[in-house]
Order: sequence, then structure tokens, then C-alpha cells
Amino acid sequence: MLKDSDMLSHLMRRKPNHSLPRDVYVDPAMHDVDMHHIWYSDWIFATPACALPKAGNHIALQIGDYGVIIVRGNDGVIRAFHNACRHRGSRLCKPGMGSAPKLVCPYHQWTYDLDGKLLWAREMGDDFDPSQHGLKTVHCRDAGGMIFICLADEAPAFDKVEENTKRYFAPHGLDNCKVAHTSSIVEQANWKLVMENNRECYHCSGSHPALCVTFDDNPNIAGNGDGIADPVIEKHLQRCEDAGLPSRFVIAPDSQWRLVRVPLLGKSVSYTMDGGPSCEKTLGTVPFRDAGSLLFFHYPNTWNHFLSDVVMMFRMLPISTTETEVTTFWIVRKDAEEGVDYEMERLTDVWTHTNDEDRAIVEENQKGINSPAYEPGPYSTVQESGVIQFVDWYADTMTRRLTGRKLFAAE
Repeated sequence: MLKDSDMLSHLMRRKPNHSLPRDVYVDPAMHDVDMHHIWYSDWIFATPACALPKAGNHIALQIGDYGVIIVRGNDGVIRAFHNACRHRGSRLCKPGMGSAPKLVCPYHQWTYDLDGKLLWAREMGDDFDPSQHGLKTVHCRDAGGMIFICLADEAPAFDKVEENTKRYFAPHGLDNCKVAHTSSIVEQANWKLVMENNRECYHCSGSHPALCVTFDDNPNIAGNGDGIADPVIEKHLQRCEDAGLPSRFVIAPDSQWRLVRVPLLGKSVSYTMDGGPSCEKTLGTVPFRDAGSLLFFHYPNTWNHFLSDVVMMFRMLPISTTETEVTTFWIVRKDAEEGVDYEMERLTDVWTHTNDEDRAIVEENQKGINSPAYEPGPYSTVQESGVIQFVDWYADTMTRRLTGRKLFAAE
């Protein structure tokens, strides 16, 4: 296809350690290539498992042209299905959260069980076989309490992601947690700019006064992040590992995902305006309050912070070439009571401000790139190593898929 060859041409001409060519951020045809070769092909973070605590709890998402329902079944298993009735294709659920004992099409009331089987379809004739008309399944995996889905017919490898997240997340006890608050904002910017902004803290001191009370903008933390040459990070990693808290840097061979636990500033224990706890109840078996933040990203759409008292999961979904939805989940212990163990404003204040500040940053970034005068500029190898890593992952992955070369396993 012409647009595939255009994308390949852009990527082959890109300068190493520079931002991407303009069309890759602004051209709807290039966005369409992104959707087909990244978003419809990769594992995408959909929801925390604890957002669906009971049978029938479900969430409906829109990922480009695809509507998806993620639902917890009567057997406790979370599954994903295409959000289209097998009768005449009507959408079963509107986007957002819901709960129902069955999935019922609003058009003609075809009724599906929570495992996708068609239970009832009125007056379809004696030769109609309900077993051939169940909901179409979408690949769905639980990575330590984070539900990922994949729209591809054949999903990439995921075992190593699941293996590592289960081990690193286990002390936080996500199976004994609840979502205390959810917030969604729409950023008028290409999804890659949203992720690029997340992968560096070069901008933090000038843009995030609340976050910088507790989060260190040390590039060894915010960037590529192994911290090997940083004695402060190394001391923190060793202390956590000695206490049985998985913490050391681990990254996929193709850099699609990474885990590492980093210290917060000074005596800070959580993301609050004073560095104190945001919730009085400690998560799971985390051995001490000042465990810092376990950072986990998985391209193309999630970055996350696991602390001793709260977990923040972030989900990014593209709406159009220059529109991106960012959803934040604040997760606390299931038995934590609002007004007793945590105050909502204190729990959410820092990242509510930070999200709004990031929205303003990336929207201005997009407006500048929209100008025909834009040309790719150099990244700081000191401050923007994480951005370089993401852009390299994107360009390398896209190039392999467009040329049919063998992919790295996602291990």
C-alpha cells in the first residue's frame, strides 16, 4: 500500500536521536498506518482487573475502528469480546463502565452469557445454531492485575510480560484492591507526543511544581532508568531487594516494556503535596512506607506507578491523528475508606495537576509541529534517553512490520 511505503520512507530518512518527521505526527494516512501496525497488532492495556470486581462488571473501549467489551464472567475469569452483536452488528455496550448479568443487544435483544455464548435469539428458525453465533473473542491476558488485550488474529508473545509483572506487582496485592477514582482527559495531540512527554523529565522542573515535591527529575530515574551508575538508586534497589521487594531494572529485548523501582525525594513516601502518605493503609505486603515507586511502562499505551499506599495506572488511547485520551486509575486497598483512610483530594491532587500540565505541554508541542516550518530536532542523550528509547522502539517495530522482517519476541 502507498501509505505503508510512505511511512517506511519517512522512517528510513529519520535522523538518529532526533524527533520524527512531521508527517508521522500530523498526517491522517500515517496515523492509519500506526493503527494497523501498532494498535491493532500489539498488546494494549485496557483496565485494572480490580475495576471489574464482580461477575457482570464490564468496560467497553473504542480502539480505532474496533469496539471491545472486557467483562468478568461468573467463573471469575476476565474475557474480552468484539463489541458487535452477531445478528446485524449493533453495538452491545456504549463506551464506559457497566454491570449486567447478561450482555443484551439493545436492537433485537439477542442475549449473550458473560462467556460470550449466545443464549437467546427470538424466532430464528429451526435450522439456526446458536453455538455458531457467540461473540467474537479478543485476546485477553491478566498481567499481575493489569488486563491487556490484543486485536490481532495472532497475538505477540506475552508470557515474559505476565511472568515479570506478576512477580513485581505481587507485594502490592492488587487482588485486594479497588479503584478509588478514575479520570479521563483528551489531549489534542498525536499519541506518540503523549508518550514522548511521559518518557522524560527534562520538562518537569519547569512544568510540574506539585510532582517535583516528591518525584526526582534525575535523568537516571526518568529516562532509560537502570540506575546502575547512580549510588542513590543502587542503595534503594538493594534495600528493597533485601526486604523481598522485586525492584531491579528489567527490560524487554526490544525495549517494549520495563520495570524498575526508584526512590522518591528525601523522606517522601507518596505523591502528595507534602510527601506524606496519601492513604493510611499500606498495600499488600510492601515492607516499608518509603519503598519509592515501581515504574512500569508497556508501549504503546501505558505507564504506571506502584507505591506503598497507592497504585496509579495510566491508559492512553488514540482518538484521531491529533486527539488522544489519557485515563488515570487511582487504586487503594479494598478496605480503605474515603474520609477515614484517605481524602480524595489528597489522593489525586498531584497527578490531577500533572496530567493537566502535561496536556498543555503536548498540545503546544502538537501546534508547533503542525507548522510546515517544523523540522526534527535533536534529543538530549542525557535528559531524553527514555524518549530516544521509545522513538527507536516505534521506528524499529514499524519498520520490521512494514518489511516483514522477524519481530523480537515480547520477552
